[in-house]
This record gives sequence, structure tokens and C-alpha cells, in this order.
Amino acid sequence: MSVERDLVSPEPVGDEPVIEATLRPKRLSEFIGQQRVREQLSLVLESARRRRRPPDHVLMSGGPGLGKTTLALIIAAELGAPIRMTSGPALERAGDLAAILSTLTEGEVLFIDEIHRMARPAEEMLYLAMEDFRIDVVVGKGPGATSIPLEIAPFTLVGATTRAGLLPAPLRDRFGFTAHMDFYEVAELEQVLHRSARLLGADLREDGAHEIAKRSRGTPRIANRLLRRVRDYAEVRAQGVITREVAAAALDLYEVDAEGLDRLDRAVLEALLRKFGGGPVGLSTLAVAVGEEPETVEIVAEPFLVRQGLLARTPRGRVATALAWKHFGLTPPPGAYGAEAGPGLFDDQ
Repeated sequence: MSVERDLVSPEPVGDEPVIEATLRPKRLSEFIGQQRVREQLSLVLESARRRRRPPDHVLMSGGPGLGKTTLALIIAAELGAPIRMTSGPALERAGDLAAILSTLTEGEVLFIDEIHRMARPAEEMLYLAMEDFRIDVVVGKGPGATSIPLEIAPFTLVGATTRAGLLPAPLRDRFGFTAHMDFYEVAELEQVLHRSARLLGADLREDGAHEIAKRSRGTPRIANRLLRRVRDYAEVRAQGVITREVAAAALDLYEVDAEGLDRLDRAVLEALLRKFGGGPVGLSTLAVAVGEEPETVEIVAEPFLVRQGLLARTPRGRVATALAWKHFGLTPPPGAYGAEAGPGLFDDQ
């Protein structure tokens, strides 16, 4: 993965989880953004504290880098409870989950990231554990196998997923509280950046924070990553002061433009506009034109371009919108998607 793609990837890169740990808010009152989720979660946790019982199981969905893991840690902190952390792909067998569940203490929080990627046997064991705080451990094999019921301590499961649609209904229905994490507004990201700058000891001015925030693709993780790169640039070339001009110069150097598009994003749009007249064009053809694998274009570049209204996926292929033409200073042709033709010409799939 290239340096510029690392900069705007919503997934953690390298040793970033260690760095993020120093920037995470520790309490719900410190968490920025997601106001509705914070208010709802505050009520759930306060009610549980007053009843002196573990709160309902919590499911958080939304794109990577929006704060799901941070909220899980905050839930445990607000409850004064320990937290056990694992991930869906790590739970390949029912025994893997049983080993964790059987050692939980009362009131402990179990956080499962990417919960939709759990193996089916572990998932079925989790149903019973969430509902009755009990698991059935199978001893032996074949006709002589015996199922032994094992009581487990009442706990709170916090599940996080980037693809809530892949969760089976029986699992989804067992969560008492479901929170959907939205992408952040620029003003919210500015608050995130000012808080991180204080922790990092960076001299971030108001206009500098705004410039970084608007290039951060609505994602706090990306905002903090860009802040660190801009801080490095400012320390070497601008006496450590991060103004709008300094932030813009630094991010231009790293090929992240004013709308948050990086090299691959621009390459996809430019190929679509200049080589294929705006489309429609097939994914494989478009990938060959930019020298990338089709999966890279589809999974890495397209989600942000579609969300920004710069690209549309249609039954006939990928289509550049009128906004994409304007982004590159070009005049949209008659019938461009999102202009005179209107979105009704193509149906997204």
C-alpha cells in the first residue's frame, strides 16, 4: 500500500493502534461527535448503574475509524468494569469463544470487533450466552459425545461491525441497544483535531484545523493521522506552527487534495473522465486503466467516491457524475449523471 493511500485509509496502519491509545477519550463526556449515540448510550449506562446490573448488550455499526472501539472502552470505564477484547476472525471455533466466556467475571465487558466475521459454531454458542448466560460444552466425539451446561457470569457484550447487513437476524435481535456511527462533520473533526493537538503538543491554529478537517473524509482516525503528518512538516519547515497555508502545503505534498481525494481516487476519476468519456465502464477495465487490481478499486477507492457523489455504480458499469466533471474543472456533457439526465437514468446496484 502506498504512503498516500495509508494516509487516507480508515483502517489502522502499522503501529497506529499504539498511537491512538494515547489520543482516545476515556469518558463519554470527552467523546466528540455522535451526539445522538452519546445521549442514548448515557441513558443505557446510567440506568444500569442505578439497577446495579450489567446493561443490555450493545451493537455498534459504522465505517472503520469512527470510534467504535473507543466507545467500547468508554462503556467499560463508565461501568467501572474490566474489558476483554477480541475479534470475529479470531473466534474460529466454539471452543475459542467458550474459553473466553467461561473466565469472564460478573459485569465484565466483552468487546468483539468485526463481529459479523465470527465462525458459525461460535456464533451459535453466543446466542445462548447472550440470552441465558449459559453455554453448552460438548465433551467427547461421535455418539458418545455429551453436552454439559455451564453457567457463566452475567456480562455485557459490545459488538462492532462495519457491515451490519451481514449479521444474522438471530444475533442482531439479541442486542438490546444498537448504535449507528455516522461520518463526522468538518466542525466536529476540528474539535477532534484541537484535542489531539493539545495531547501531542502541536501548535494548531483555527484555520489549520479547518484545512485538515475538510480533507479528512469525515473520519477521526484519518484526521489524527493527517495531523501527525502536518505536524512533522510544520516542525521542519514552518517553526512548528500549523496554519491553513502550512496544512495545505503539507497535504498537497502528500497528495491529499482539498476534498480528501488521494492519488488513487483521482486516477480512477481521471481515467473514467478522460479515457472513457465519463462511462459507463466495467470495473475490470477501469482497474486496468489505473494499474490496480479490481478489488483495490472496488473496496478502497469506490466507497468514498460514491459517498461524495463523484461516482455512481450502475448495472451498465461505473459512471462519473456531473460533480466529478466539475471537480476537475471540466464541463459536464449533456446527460451527465446527476445533471440534466438526473439520477433516474441509472439505478444503483
